[in-house]
Amino acid sequence: MAGAIASRMSFSSLKRKQPQTFTVRIITMDAEMEFNCEVKWKGKDLFDLVCRTLGLRETWFFGLQYMIKDTMAWLKMDKKVLDHDVSKEEPVMFHFLAKFYPENAEEELVQEITQHLFFLQVKKQILDEKIYCPPEASVLLASYAVQAKYGDYDPAVHKRGFLAQEELLPKRVINLYQMTPEMWEERITAWYGQHRGRARDEAEMEYLKIAQDLEMYGVNYFAIRNKKGTELLLGVDALGLHIYDPENRLTPKISFPWNEIRNVSYSDKEFTIKPLDKKIDVFKFNSSKLRVNKLILQLCIGNHDLFMRRRKADSLEVQQMKAQAREEKARKQMERQRLAREKQMREEAERTRDDLERRLLQLKEEATMANEALMRSEETADLLAEKAQITEEEAKLLAQKAAEAEQEMQRIKATAIRTEEEKRLMEQKVLEAEMLALKMAEESERRAKEADQLKQDLQEARDSERRAKQKLLEITSKSSYTPMNSSTTALPPDLPNFSLISESLSFDFKDTDMKRLSMEIEKEKVEYMEKSKHLQEQLNELKTEIEALKLKERETAMDILHNENDRGNGKHNTIKKPQAQGRRPICI
Repeated sequence: MAGAIASRMSFSSLKRKQPQTFTVRIITMDAEMEFNCEVKWKGKDLFDLVCRTLGLRETWFFGLQYMIKDTMAWLKMDKKVLDHDVSKEEPVMFHFLAKFYPENAEEELVQEITQHLFFLQVKKQILDEKIYCPPEASVLLASYAVQAKYGDYDPAVHKRGFLAQEELLPKRVINLYQMTPEMWEERITAWYGQHRGRARDEAEMEYLKIAQDLEMYGVNYFAIRNKKGTELLLGVDALGLHIYDPENRLTPKISFPWNEIRNVSYSDKEFTIKPLDKKIDVFKFNSSKLRVNKLILQLCIGNHDLFMRRRKADSLEVQQMKAQAREEKARKQMERQRLAREKQMREEAERTRDDLERRLLQLKEEATMANEALMRSEETADLLAEKAQITEEEAKLLAQKAAEAEQEMQRIKATAIRTEEEKRLMEQKVLEAEMLALKMAEESERRAKEADQLKQDLQEARDSERRAKQKLLEITSKSSYTPMNSSTTALPPDLPNFSLISESLSFDFKDTDMKRLSMEIEKEKVEYMEKSKHLQEQLNELKTEIEALKLKERETAMDILHNENDRGNGKHNTIKKPQAQGRRPICI
């Protein structure tokens, strides 16, 4: 029992000893971090923890920012975190940002992490148009941003369209010109190609060196009113205080450099700037809220302190940091040079290897060609040897044929003696054939004479027949025109039959030949009309097809006359009518 009580007491004492914590989320320009913080922690405790985590030693430029309703505020180092007017919901949100800006980034920003954080913040302010940047400067800054992200330009890697998803230019600049994203990329890439050899930190520093010359770089603007109630803008930056017209944030109307300001103070909403020269009037203005005056005073104090520090000798810590930065820079420079030499040597070795490979390939090709030529030579030699053998065999064959021919000649000579007798017999037969042919020629001539005589007799018979027919026609024609009574009285008794024959012949001539002739004429007329009608239809169809393509303004006088003729006054119409009226049927 006593042991249980003792154990409960020890557990409760441990529970009381455990510190209470809360969660904080820190958002930097490129990362987010969460920490468990003790309730008693002050702003400096949390700020130092963040800086240690980031490895940041140039802490005086940065701060932890949070929002109070619509107003920006910075975490105070000497005040507890939870005593600030922050949200009590966990995790508590803070933004780790640059609070003060250097006058000369190249001289003041020592650490690479410091340069990188400034680069990211200034780049975002330019893209969000919180810092005005001219179009040409925007393109140049974009090229350095690309160099910082992608390294040296390589056409084989960075092909067309590789910046399509990158946000590099303010929307105001893009909307100002009728240029496509490809055209902007082309111009950025042209600058980007000129930055070869720059490391990331060097490209980011070049970006900051250009950006720090912009009018709105590092300026915090606040809306104020002067004693007359005129609305103005107060600008606080590393060089001093500036008064702007609300419509012009680029050129201040009045400037108060830090070395000419004796005192800055506020009372409630009224803020007072006392120049060092007492002859110059004190400048007073009113802000909208008390917390705005607190923020203005906080920025004035910090910027003034940095302004004075820059004009003094560097502290031991800064000197050590700069020495380390120089050593680190020298080491990186040597490393880059070594890498550049190695890269150059590697490229040369690769080129040499490529040359050797090309040479080896060329030698292989030459060896292959020589081998092929040798093989062709061997094949040619084999062919020549084969051809020589064939020639030798052909020579032997020719010699054999010559011997055979000689034997044939001897046989022919022997045969010629035997055929001499046969020749004489053939000559006798030829003579007999010639005699027979002579007799046949004589017989043919006799027959030809008989045929001529028969032709002559036939011609005479035809002439006699023709004269008889003519005589018959003459008699027939005379009898057709003689009156009926005279014919019956004057003609001999044997002629009535002839008269009937003549009348029959005359009737056949009228009813048969003339009808046939009339039918042929009518048939030719119908065919002509059909052909004319078909041709006219074709012409009308062609005219209709081309009528739509005709240009009226290009018609000549001849075209107009032709059109009038087609409407009824043409040559063919005036000729066809008389022909149609004058044509009569043929009657015999």
